[in-house]
Amino acid sequence: MRVAVVTIASGRHDHLARQHAGLALSTRPADDYIVVAMGDPELAGWAPGGVPAPLVVDVPVDGRLPLAAARNRGAGLAFERGADVVVFLDVDCIPHPRLLDLYAKAAEQHPRSLVAGPVGYLPEGVDYASPETFDDAAHVHAFRPNPAPGEIELGHHDLFWSLSFAVDRAAWNDLGGFFEGYHGYGGEDTDFGLAAEDAGIDLVWVGGAVAYHQFHETQDPPVQHLDDILVNGALFESRWGFWPMRGWLDEFERLGLVGRDAAGLYTRIGVTT
Repeated sequence: MRVAVVTIASGRHDHLARQHAGLALSTRPADDYIVVAMGDPELAGWAPGGVPAPLVVDVPVDGRLPLAAARNRGAGLAFERGADVVVFLDVDCIPHPRLLDLYAKAAEQHPRSLVAGPVGYLPEGVDYASPETFDDAAHVHAFRPNPAPGEIELGHHDLFWSLSFAVDRAAWNDLGGFFEGYHGYGGEDTDFGLAAEDAGIDLVWVGGAVAYHQFHETQDPPVQHLDDILVNGALFESRWGFWPMRGWLDEFERLGLVGRDAAGLYTRIGVTT
């Protein structure tokens, strides 16, 4: 079984370098490592040395980042190059040394499935030169499955996220990739998960397949992505009949940043800072 890793990136070069260093520690080496640069010419010649050697390709950016299209570009190229399974890792994620091995085995045991693992958030100031400390330092997301190492758990598709997951060729072909109508932050993950549910594709959570999310400054709720969330949320609602990201939208409403029109659609009414 050939396993490829796909990462999309725009900036975050230090995070990408740490991800590459983490992949070098994998107990099961990646057969391919494809980095899709979104309007980031500085990545064009990125050659960090060592394994896995990255193949960097570019997708153009016209306005908001084309996250869905970039993932599709990376996966399409990986399967063209002979991958049986593609592992998607967010640029902020460093894989546990056994992540690729656990994903590959789960994908083999559960063909035509989405395979996902827990994400552990690393705090500010963690020593990235000492990956053996990550387990103790990381805070695992509380609202998604976290099976014990060696265990498998079937999950609800609305919990799917693209930070760290694997998909085999059969499932990818059936889904046709991420819906490329989404641009910028939010919506495309949940859309992909629901499309998988409609297609009868299981979501399988794998214990021990941890991705360590590197620290970066953010806002909660993510006010910096408000416009993207509104545009993508409206598109999602037109496709699925309900709004995603309701927790964030409700918080934006409480802050006076959004309201609802006569049709119940969320619209901007406030000014962000």
